[in-house]
Amino acid sequence: MASSMTPFADAGRGVLPVVVVTGMAFEARIARGEGVEVVYAARADLLERALSAAIARGCSGIVSFGTAGGLAPDLEPGTVVVADAVEGPFGRLATDRSWADRFVAALADGPLQARLRRGLVAAVSKPLVSAEDKRVLHRAGGALTVDMESHIAGAAAAAQGVPFAVCRAVVDPAWRSLPSAAMAGLRDDGSTAVGPILRELVRQPSQLKALIQVAVDARGARGSLLLAREAIRMGGVFVAP
Repeated sequence: MASSMTPFADAGRGVLPVVVVTGMAFEARIARGEGVEVVYAARADLLERALSAAIARGCSGIVSFGTAGGLAPDLEPGTVVVADAVEGPFGRLATDRSWADRFVAALADGPLQARLRRGLVAAVSKPLVSAEDKRVLHRAGGALTVDMESHIAGAAAAAQGVPFAVCRAVVDPAWRSLPSAAMAGLRDDGSTAVGPILRELVRQPSQLKALIQVAVDARGARGSLLLAREAIRMGGVFVAP
Protein backbone atom coordinates (compact mmCIF):
# COMPACT_ATOMS: atom_id res chain seq x y z
CA MET A 1 0.00 0.00 0.00
CA ALA A 2 1.22 3.50 -0.64
CA SER A 3 0.46 7.18 -0.64
CA SER A 4 1.42 9.72 -3.26
CA MET A 5 1.06 13.48 -3.24
CA THR A 6 0.87 15.88 -0.33
CA PRO A 7 -1.85 18.54 -0.01
CA PHE A 8 -1.53 21.46 -2.43
CA ALA A 9 -2.06 25.15 -1.77
CA ASP A 10 -4.69 27.31 -3.45
CA ALA A 11 -4.26 31.10 -3.33
CA GLY A 12 -2.44 30.87 -0.02
CA ARG A 13 -5.14 28.76 1.60
CA GLY A 14 -4.37 25.17 2.55
CA VAL A 15 -6.53 22.69 0.66
CA LEU A 16 -6.88 19.13 1.82
CA PRO A 17 -6.25 16.43 -0.79
CA VAL A 18 -8.74 14.05 -2.27
CA VAL A 19 -7.94 10.48 -1.21
CA VAL A 20 -8.14 7.98 -4.07
CA VAL A 21 -8.70 4.33 -3.16
CA THR A 22 -7.56 1.55 -5.48
CA GLY A 23 -6.83 -2.15 -5.16
CA MET A 24 -3.74 -2.56 -7.31
CA ALA A 25 -0.40 -0.84 -7.74
CA PHE A 26 -0.84 -0.08 -11.45
CA GLU A 27 -4.18 1.64 -10.73
CA ALA A 28 -2.49 3.75 -8.06
CA ARG A 29 0.22 4.85 -10.50
CA ILE A 30 -2.44 6.06 -12.93
CA ALA A 31 -4.41 7.88 -10.22
CA ARG A 32 -1.55 9.92 -8.78
CA GLY A 33 -1.42 13.64 -9.36
CA GLU A 34 -1.49 17.07 -7.78
CA GLY A 35 -3.86 17.36 -4.85
CA VAL A 36 -4.33 13.59 -4.65
CA GLU A 37 -3.22 11.07 -2.07
CA VAL A 38 -3.54 7.47 -3.26
CA VAL A 39 -3.92 4.44 -1.03
CA TYR A 40 -4.01 0.88 -2.33
CA ALA A 41 -3.92 -2.75 -1.25
CA ALA A 42 -5.59 -5.94 -2.40
CA ARG A 43 -6.26 -7.16 1.14
CA ALA A 44 -9.11 -5.38 2.87
CA ASP A 45 -7.49 -4.90 6.28
CA LEU A 46 -4.36 -3.40 4.72
CA LEU A 47 -6.48 -1.08 2.59
CA GLU A 48 -8.57 0.02 5.56
CA ARG A 49 -5.42 0.74 7.58
CA ALA A 50 -3.88 2.82 4.78
CA LEU A 51 -7.15 4.69 4.23
CA SER A 52 -7.54 5.46 7.94
CA ALA A 53 -4.00 6.88 8.02
CA ALA A 54 -4.68 9.06 4.99
CA ILE A 55 -7.93 10.34 6.47
CA ALA A 56 -6.15 11.17 9.72
CA ARG A 57 -3.82 13.45 7.74
CA GLY A 58 -6.91 15.19 6.36
CA CYS A 59 -8.95 14.78 3.19
CA SER A 60 -11.65 16.70 1.34
CA GLY A 61 -13.26 13.70 -0.36
CA ILE A 62 -12.76 10.04 -1.23
CA VAL A 63 -12.80 8.48 -4.71
CA SER A 64 -12.83 4.77 -5.58
CA PHE A 65 -10.86 4.53 -8.82
CA GLY A 66 -9.53 1.62 -10.88
CA THR A 67 -10.82 -1.48 -12.59
CA ALA A 68 -13.94 -3.53 -11.96
CA GLY A 69 -15.61 -6.71 -13.09
CA GLY A 70 -18.48 -6.30 -15.50
CA LEU A 71 -21.92 -7.42 -14.36
CA ALA A 72 -24.23 -5.94 -16.99
CA PRO A 73 -24.00 -8.21 -20.04
CA ASP A 74 -23.66 -5.33 -22.52
CA LEU A 75 -20.53 -3.80 -20.98
CA GLU A 76 -17.36 -4.40 -22.99
CA PRO A 77 -13.87 -4.27 -21.45
CA GLY A 78 -12.81 -0.64 -21.21
CA THR A 79 -16.29 0.69 -20.43
CA VAL A 80 -16.04 3.39 -17.74
CA VAL A 81 -18.71 3.47 -15.05
CA VAL A 82 -19.46 6.39 -12.72
CA ALA A 83 -21.52 5.25 -9.76
CA ASP A 84 -24.68 6.74 -8.33
CA ALA A 85 -24.41 4.35 -5.38
CA VAL A 86 -22.54 1.28 -4.13
CA GLU A 87 -24.38 -1.81 -2.92
CA GLY A 88 -22.22 -4.11 -0.82
CA PRO A 89 -21.32 -5.52 2.60
CA PHE A 90 -22.17 -2.21 4.31
CA GLY A 91 -25.52 -1.76 2.58
CA ARG A 92 -26.19 0.97 0.02
CA LEU A 93 -23.82 3.92 0.04
CA ALA A 94 -24.78 6.89 -2.11
CA THR A 95 -22.17 8.88 -3.98
CA ASP A 96 -22.20 12.66 -4.09
CA ARG A 97 -24.53 13.53 -6.96
CA SER A 98 -22.90 16.82 -7.95
CA TRP A 99 -19.46 15.19 -7.94
CA ALA A 100 -20.73 12.29 -10.07
CA ASP A 101 -22.20 14.87 -12.47
CA ARG A 102 -18.78 16.47 -12.81
CA PHE A 103 -17.11 13.12 -13.48
CA VAL A 104 -19.64 12.33 -16.19
CA ALA A 105 -19.32 15.77 -17.79
CA ALA A 106 -15.52 15.52 -17.93
CA LEU A 107 -15.47 11.96 -19.24
CA ALA A 108 -18.19 12.57 -21.84
CA ASP A 109 -16.22 15.43 -23.39
CA GLY A 110 -13.70 13.23 -25.20
CA PRO A 111 -12.89 9.74 -26.50
CA LEU A 112 -14.65 7.95 -23.63
CA GLN A 113 -18.09 9.32 -24.52
CA ALA A 114 -19.22 6.08 -26.22
CA ARG A 115 -17.79 3.95 -23.40
CA LEU A 116 -19.32 5.81 -20.48
CA ARG A 117 -22.12 4.51 -18.23
CA ARG A 118 -23.63 5.66 -14.96
CA GLY A 119 -25.56 3.68 -12.37
CA LEU A 120 -25.38 1.30 -9.44
CA VAL A 121 -22.19 -0.64 -8.74
CA ALA A 122 -21.72 -3.61 -6.43
CA ALA A 123 -18.93 -4.33 -3.98
CA VAL A 124 -17.86 -7.68 -2.55
CA SER A 125 -15.31 -8.89 -0.02
CA LYS A 126 -13.97 -11.75 -2.18
CA PRO A 127 -13.13 -11.91 -5.89
CA LEU A 128 -16.04 -12.71 -8.19
CA VAL A 129 -14.49 -14.86 -10.90
CA SER A 130 -17.19 -16.96 -12.55
CA ALA A 131 -19.63 -15.77 -15.20
CA GLU A 132 -22.47 -17.45 -13.31
CA ASP A 133 -21.70 -15.59 -10.08
CA LYS A 134 -21.64 -12.31 -12.02
CA ARG A 135 -24.97 -13.13 -13.63
CA VAL A 136 -26.55 -13.86 -10.23
CA LEU A 137 -25.27 -10.63 -8.69
CA HIS A 138 -26.45 -8.54 -11.63
CA ARG A 139 -29.92 -10.07 -11.51
CA ALA A 140 -30.13 -9.49 -7.75
CA GLY A 141 -29.81 -5.71 -7.94
CA GLY A 142 -29.02 -4.54 -11.45
CA ALA A 143 -25.50 -3.36 -10.63
CA LEU A 144 -23.32 -2.55 -13.63
CA THR A 145 -19.94 -3.56 -12.17
CA VAL A 146 -18.35 -5.10 -9.11
CA ASP A 147 -15.13 -4.43 -7.19
CA MET A 148 -13.64 -5.02 -3.75
CA GLU A 149 -12.75 -1.47 -2.69
CA SER A 150 -15.71 0.83 -3.29
CA HIS A 151 -17.64 -0.20 -0.17
CA ILE A 152 -14.55 0.45 1.97
CA ALA A 153 -14.08 3.88 0.41
CA GLY A 154 -17.77 4.71 0.68
CA ALA A 155 -18.07 3.67 4.32
CA ALA A 156 -15.04 5.76 5.24
CA ALA A 157 -16.46 8.77 3.43
CA ALA A 158 -19.81 8.40 5.20
CA ALA A 159 -18.11 8.09 8.58
CA GLN A 160 -16.05 11.25 7.94
CA GLY A 161 -18.88 13.21 6.35
CA VAL A 162 -16.90 13.93 3.17
CA PRO A 163 -18.04 13.53 -0.47
CA PHE A 164 -17.66 10.14 -2.14
CA ALA A 165 -17.34 9.20 -5.82
CA VAL A 166 -16.62 6.09 -7.89
CA CYS A 167 -15.01 5.85 -11.31
CA ARG A 168 -14.15 2.35 -12.55
CA ALA A 169 -13.24 0.73 -15.88
CA VAL A 170 -14.49 -2.76 -16.77
CA VAL A 171 -11.63 -5.23 -16.97
CA ASP A 172 -13.40 -8.60 -17.22
CA PRO A 173 -16.83 -8.66 -18.90
CA ALA A 174 -19.84 -10.36 -17.38
CA TRP A 175 -19.74 -13.31 -19.76
CA ARG A 176 -16.10 -14.21 -19.04
CA SER A 177 -14.93 -16.42 -16.16
CA LEU A 178 -11.43 -15.74 -14.92
CA PRO A 179 -8.87 -18.59 -14.97
CA SER A 180 -7.23 -19.35 -11.64
CA ALA A 181 -3.87 -18.25 -13.08
CA ALA A 182 -5.22 -14.70 -13.40
CA MET A 183 -5.58 -14.41 -9.64
CA ALA A 184 -2.52 -16.42 -8.62
CA GLY A 185 0.00 -13.59 -8.83
CA LEU A 186 -1.90 -10.92 -6.91
CA ARG A 187 -0.07 -10.01 -3.71
CA ASP A 188 -1.80 -8.66 -0.61
CA ASP A 189 -0.29 -5.22 -1.16
CA GLY A 190 -1.75 -4.91 -4.66
CA SER A 191 1.40 -5.68 -6.60
CA THR A 192 1.72 -8.66 -8.97
CA ALA A 193 4.17 -11.57 -8.90
CA VAL A 194 4.90 -13.48 -12.12
CA GLY A 195 6.18 -16.67 -10.49
CA PRO A 196 2.85 -17.92 -9.10
CA ILE A 197 1.18 -17.30 -12.46
CA LEU A 198 3.79 -19.37 -14.28
CA ARG A 199 3.50 -22.18 -11.74
CA GLU A 200 -0.27 -22.22 -12.19
CA LEU A 201 0.17 -22.44 -15.96
CA VAL A 202 2.61 -25.34 -15.59
CA ARG A 203 0.05 -27.07 -13.40
CA GLN A 204 -2.75 -26.45 -15.89
CA PRO A 205 -1.48 -25.33 -19.33
CA SER A 206 -5.02 -25.26 -20.74
CA GLN A 207 -5.49 -21.88 -18.99
CA LEU A 208 -3.08 -20.14 -21.35
CA LYS A 209 -5.66 -19.08 -23.94
CA ALA A 210 -7.99 -17.66 -21.28
CA LEU A 211 -5.08 -15.89 -19.59
CA ILE A 212 -4.08 -14.23 -22.86
CA GLN A 213 -7.65 -12.96 -23.23
CA VAL A 214 -7.49 -11.58 -19.69
CA ALA A 215 -4.35 -9.68 -20.65
CA VAL A 216 -6.07 -8.24 -23.74
CA ASP A 217 -9.06 -7.14 -21.66
CA ALA A 218 -6.77 -5.64 -19.02
CA ARG A 219 -4.97 -3.61 -21.67
CA GLY A 220 -8.30 -2.13 -22.77
CA ALA A 221 -9.27 -1.28 -19.19
CA ARG A 222 -5.90 0.32 -18.51
CA GLY A 223 -6.22 2.43 -21.65
CA SER A 224 -9.60 3.68 -20.51
CA LEU A 225 -8.27 4.49 -17.05
CA LEU A 226 -5.47 6.54 -18.57
CA LEU A 227 -7.95 8.47 -20.70
CA ALA A 228 -10.25 8.92 -17.70
CA ARG A 229 -7.42 10.20 -15.51
CA GLU A 230 -6.41 12.77 -18.13
CA ALA A 231 -10.01 13.93 -18.52
CA ILE A 232 -10.30 14.20 -14.74
CA ARG A 233 -7.10 16.25 -14.60
CA MET A 234 -8.19 18.55 -17.40
CA GLY A 235 -11.60 19.02 -15.84
CA GLY A 236 -10.30 19.59 -12.31
CA VAL A 237 -12.61 16.84 -11.12
CA PHE A 238 -10.33 15.54 -8.34
CA VAL A 239 -11.33 18.56 -6.27
CA ALA A 240 -14.18 17.63 -3.95
CA PRO A 241 -17.36 19.72 -4.04
